[in-house]
Amino acid sequence: MIFVRTAYRVRAYPAPEQAAQLGRTFGCVRLVWNKTLAERHRAYHAHGKKTSYKETDAALTAWKKTDELAFLSEVSSVPLQQTLRHQHTAYANFFAGRARYPRFKPRNGRQSAHYTRSAFRLRGGKLTLAKHTAPLEFVWSWDDETLETLNPTMVIVSREPD
Repeated sequence: MIFVRTAYRVRAYPAPEQAAQLGRTFGCVRLVWNKTLAERHRAYHAHGKKTSYKETDAALTAWKKTDELAFLSEVSSVPLQQTLRHQHTAYANFFAGRARYPRFKPRNGRQSAHYTRSAFRLRGGKLTLAKHTAPLEFVWSWDDETLETLNPTMVIVSREPD
């Protein structure tokens, strides 16, 4: 049996409150990526030690308990965990010779947050994300596919610099 993965790109129109919450989420995802990357870089160059996903996950939990990074608890933990998973894969690909060394994420580039199935709900043409109060409205432009037949495993919300 062959499974085909299909991706659909839609345009969302968030309300100002939703745009602010998404902006906080994008900022937290970028902060976690960059802080974890710096820690991994420091550990590898100082001790020659590779950092595991479990260690980065424990570090994220510790960061959320500090006063200066307590705001990480205000956004959904799923995009933050996905960031750690993506970085772990990026390092594995680098050490296997399949990719370049992971880079820091700039503030003015493409921003994204990955929500797995446990952190979103798609009903009635509206997308509800974890820790968001109101559903996010979007425009569906594929006539041959209906939203009711889809069963997505992941939703990637992104903001392009343009």
